[in-house]
Amino acid sequence: MERKNVWNSYDENQLEALETLAKNYRAFLDAGKTERECVKEAVRLAEAAGYRNLENVIAAGEVVKAGDKVYAVNMKKTLALFSVGKESLDKGMRILGAHIDSPRLDLKQNPLFEDTDLALLDTHYYGGIKKYQWLTVPLALHGVVAKKDGTVVELAIGEKEEDPVLCISDLLIHLAGKQMEKKASQVVEGDDLNVLVGSRPLKGKEDEELKDAVAACVMDVLRRQYGMEEEDFLSAEIEVVPAGKARDCGLDRSMVLAYGQDDRVCAYTSLAALLDTAPQEKTCCCLLVDKEEIGSVGATGMESAFFENTVAELMNCMGCYSELSLRRALKNSRMLSSDVSAAFDPGFASFFEKKNSAYFGRGLVLNKYTGSRGKSGSNDANAEYIARLRRIFDDHGVAFQTAELGKVDVGGGGTIAYISALYGMDVIDSGVALLSMHAPMEIASKADIYEAKKGYEAFLQEA
Repeated sequence: MERKNVWNSYDENQLEALETLAKNYRAFLDAGKTERECVKEAVRLAEAAGYRNLENVIAAGEVVKAGDKVYAVNMKKTLALFSVGKESLDKGMRILGAHIDSPRLDLKQNPLFEDTDLALLDTHYYGGIKKYQWLTVPLALHGVVAKKDGTVVELAIGEKEEDPVLCISDLLIHLAGKQMEKKASQVVEGDDLNVLVGSRPLKGKEDEELKDAVAACVMDVLRRQYGMEEEDFLSAEIEVVPAGKARDCGLDRSMVLAYGQDDRVCAYTSLAALLDTAPQEKTCCCLLVDKEEIGSVGATGMESAFFENTVAELMNCMGCYSELSLRRALKNSRMLSSDVSAAFDPGFASFFEKKNSAYFGRGLVLNKYTGSRGKSGSNDANAEYIARLRRIFDDHGVAFQTAELGKVDVGGGGTIAYISALYGMDVIDSGVALLSMHAPMEIASKADIYEAKKGYEAFLQEA
């Protein structure tokens, strides 16, 4: 059952469409390095495609009908978009669900300190990372600062050509004998991931010496550029992410190298598929959620009631809401949990099982189950649903492959699939394979990105 590399099957028109998609995808990555930025960019694209804010529809007392396109935002970090179909909503929806949070470093609430004439920011890492990979990488700050007067300032430092970048220093190799003997998990401790932000002291009035003058100089910069005081860190959400743009990768330009492709590669292709799909018989939905990397918890994670509540509001605007109808709508839906998979890496072949691995250039990946070891934390999609998807993908000429996340006893991971499955709907994990997943820079195949969008469009049309 070996799958073929799809590159040589493309004609000139398909190659042009592939490159256009990759270009637009890189632009999305550049505009959305945080979950807030992803939602903002997705809303911009959705509104350009005719989608309207459901809150405004509700406030105006309007009726939602077949053919309408609406979206709802939760706390600026979660987004649900609906293309309303002709069938009654209690017959179910076709849902593409992905997450838009990515591993990173978050500034602590009291982050700024000075040590030996260096100013640093204290961080707390978010999601699963190899901590040593974040040393000496050019870094940027993205986020918001909420002030006591109710104003919210957006902050982005390190992305423009004229911007400075930040970094976390590492021990020089000449003194690193003992460091090199440590386990990789202990080369640098979490509390030592301090971001270097300054070394120049602020000059006091009339040559007075200031305490922590370097940290004071940093705050002076933030005060002048963003009107920010040190106490404003208490109500800020500032993320430390790799600086720089998404790039073509490889001498043949066949890949994309970028931060945050887990899981924005699936989020973007899901969004693009919905925006490019005409209204169908069934209502189609794209759901972009937060907090997957830490268990889908909290008010913006998949475990929250946001999606369920939004479907209830939509049904109410359509004049068909009842608790039973809502339950039926969720149960009768079908979903692709659009999340990435691990691509086979020949440099680490012993961690994979070759005939059950995903490969670059072989298309969309179906993961019947994720979880770890004995399928712990897995959804485990049923055979009938997989057969249906096989038919749809084959009928639409979508290249797809099946995979597991490495060898059985090596490790594993989870997605949002099992949470959606609690409603009783059919769900399977389906996404793009990545190299270097969860590293500061991840790699995806353009062919797989293209096939993912094709697959998501086919799903919306026929599932």
